[in-house]
Amino acid sequence: MLLSITTTHRPATDLGYLLAKHPDRVQSFALGFGEAHIVYPEASPDRCTVALILDLDPVSLVRGRPYQSCQLRWQLQAVARQPGRPAAGSDGVSGPLAQYVNDRPYVASSFLSVAIAKVFGSALGGRTTTRPDLATLELPLSATVGPIRVHGGVAVIERLFCPLGYRIITEPVATQGAPPRHWMLTVSAATRLQTLLSHLYVLLPVMDDDKHYWVSDDEIEKLLRHGEGWLAQHPDRTFIILRYLRRGPKLARKALARLAALDIDAEAGQPPPGPGPGAPDCDVTASLNDLRHHTVLRVLQRCDATTVLDLGCGEGGLLRLLLADQRFEKVVGVDGSMTTLDTARERLNLDRMPDRQRERLSLLQSALTYRDRRLAGFEAAALVEVVEHIDPDRMADFECAVFGHARPATVVLTTPNRDWNATIPALAVGGLRHHDHRFEWTRAEFAEWTTQVATDFHYGVDLAGIGEPHPELGCPTQMAVFRCR
Repeated sequence: MLLSITTTHRPATDLGYLLAKHPDRVQSFALGFGEAHIVYPEASPDRCTVALILDLDPVSLVRGRPYQSCQLRWQLQAVARQPGRPAAGSDGVSGPLAQYVNDRPYVASSFLSVAIAKVFGSALGGRTTTRPDLATLELPLSATVGPIRVHGGVAVIERLFCPLGYRIITEPVATQGAPPRHWMLTVSAATRLQTLLSHLYVLLPVMDDDKHYWVSDDEIEKLLRHGEGWLAQHPDRTFIILRYLRRGPKLARKALARLAALDIDAEAGQPPPGPGPGAPDCDVTASLNDLRHHTVLRVLQRCDATTVLDLGCGEGGLLRLLLADQRFEKVVGVDGSMTTLDTARERLNLDRMPDRQRERLSLLQSALTYRDRRLAGFEAAALVEVVEHIDPDRMADFECAVFGHARPATVVLTTPNRDWNATIPALAVGGLRHHDHRFEWTRAEFAEWTTQVATDFHYGVDLAGIGEPHPELGCPTQMAVFRCR
């Protein structure tokens, strides 16, 4: 398996200082599962490339140390048990032979992540002794890695790397008549080398959806350390955490709670700045999910509400922001799933909150298509990416329950813009952005629905977009702000 990193920063050979690996030497490193070799295929002032070549012995992986052999056998058996998924790299090979005939020695996976940490440890930690100034620079970097097995295909690659600002090139590895399961991946961006390595370290096993070693609480520390500064803002952080921790729900809940605690501390200490004069009503550098929450927050702040409903609160992303602002005296999160509310409770550290903070927050299980007297009398309500999960034949019940019975003075609602879906290459024509979406509205359809609701229930309504607008297709998210007349 191969990882190459290229820069055109001048002088490009500064890459050697960042990695603490001299371009004029070939270096080899013994690892517990094979050898890693570092070479520079090119090293000039204009362009420099470093290659990490990881050489694994498939026989020694199985016949080596007893612990490692046991773990690999257990891994292969677990993969084979997953419905609809072939054994690791085997084309119909099963039983004892699958221990030897598999793709593990040849694909970029958690083995490569371990090699990155061992061989490029100082760069991964953001340290360089000879040129410390280089570690803070954003350089033009391109990384090619592969072949890599991606459980979920190119769509998974895009949902992982696009929110991080990378340009992506994928090339399927040739197979004999079968659909491709392995790809060569190139990502490029202007970023710090430490940031690039951290993304690769975490996301390689996430794409592969497997690990070659036992996952314990120690993996949470690694994940949070290498995810610092980007994981909390990633729109698919839950997906990343679950896969990184081998779909262990208890470990995932711990990681999400730790991440939420870090978010609360950061937001309480340094709230996000509001838009300046003439600026768009959102921070286009943040993730789309973060943009939605902060944009909705600013609308709620401007309407001077002190009691707020978060209808369809999910795992508590908006609730965190509302609790960090003392102007909101009563905040109620509502969701139809008790499991989701339990996750929100853990992520918000509700059991460990100071009494005064905890008294401001309530979590309620309720369906938004039924009248619930507990939801009446609030000054404002937010519905962030909720309405598209409601069956179309229940929309009338939803409208009556929220706008007729609960009737908050202000309702802020966001939903995907179906027009914008044309910018997503991996999305089939007419496809929806999430498997649980019942529908997605175009801008014209959204305008028609909001006008009808405003007329029926005596609200005024204003429409806006969230996210970077496309000149013809609009913003990725559309927002309506209803104000009771």
